[in-house]
Amino acid sequence: MSLASLPLFVRLGGRPVILLGEGEPAEAKRRLLERAGALVVGEDAQAALAIVAIEDEDEAQAAIARLKARGVLVNAVDRPAACDFTLPAIVERGPVIVAIGTGGVSAGLAAALRQRLETILPAGLGALAEGLYAARAGLRARFPDGAQRRRAIGAALSPGGALDPLAGHTDVAGWLAGAARPAAQVEAFVLTSTDPDDLTLRQARALAAADRVYHRADVPPAILDRARADAVRIESDALPVEPGEGQIVDLSMDHRA
Repeated sequence: MSLASLPLFVRLGGRPVILLGEGEPAEAKRRLLERAGALVVGEDAQAALAIVAIEDEDEAQAAIARLKARGVLVNAVDRPAACDFTLPAIVERGPVIVAIGTGGVSAGLAAALRQRLETILPAGLGALAEGLYAARAGLRARFPDGAQRRRAIGAALSPGGALDPLAGHTDVAGWLAGAARPAAQVEAFVLTSTDPDDLTLRQARALAAADRVYHRADVPPAILDRARADAVRIESDALPVEPGEGQIVDLSMDHRA
């Protein structure tokens, strides 16, 4: 399944962004741009991005055409078909930013999801992120191997782990002082559906954490896409006798179900 758009975080500090339009829709975009440190400019300025918040349809379409002819990427308020990029609903916890996008088709849905996430994500989530950043040197010293380091952090951040992000834990230094080398783990699953939405919670978590995924040829790409982008995919008729260290997932299909 292909992405309708690729989510990106763009640093706008001191960079020009064109904003066209008047009224509350334009002012809402201005506040967001200024919060991100952008320099809000008019249509004649040189910029890579533009937001068109013009209500009149003909005027808006003309402005969109002029900007796109210059190679400027455009966000057109309430006109998803004309958008080169969209602006998501945002949940912010210090350096942690969660963005919810619907491709411009339902701002109301994005806002509702944002409000729900606001109640779920602890206020200390930013402090946890900053603690992990400050502990980078210590993490490298304790876990010189990158894969081991990733598994140790993953285990600590997992549900019920020492640094479970939804539990409000932020003592990275305390965890690191006693952190042990994570044990190798192999999990094998026989799938009864080719639909990734039918994965159990355990299967989805195992795929998301796996370093290597061994799979039969008939396991569909949509299932394999639930693994990390940097996880190694290995097509194999059987799991090797010695699959190696790390978190290993072995997938096969049962088509009788």
